Amino acid sequence: MADIINLRQKKKQAARKAARAQGDENAAKFGLTRSERDRQKAEAEKTTRDHAAHKREP
Repeated sequence: MADIINLRQKKKQAARKAARAQGDENAAKFGLTRSERDRQKAEAEKTTRDHAAHKREP
């Protein structure tokens, strides 16, 4: 006898797998996570502040 499968569950699993694949593709295409972007932005702002602090005023 064959195993009984639930087609609704199989359809949901296939949809999850496709969504995961699309997400992985987008991650590879667009690169950084939100936390990484925020960290880079904060570092850039700090560098700008540090550089401006060393300027001489006439």
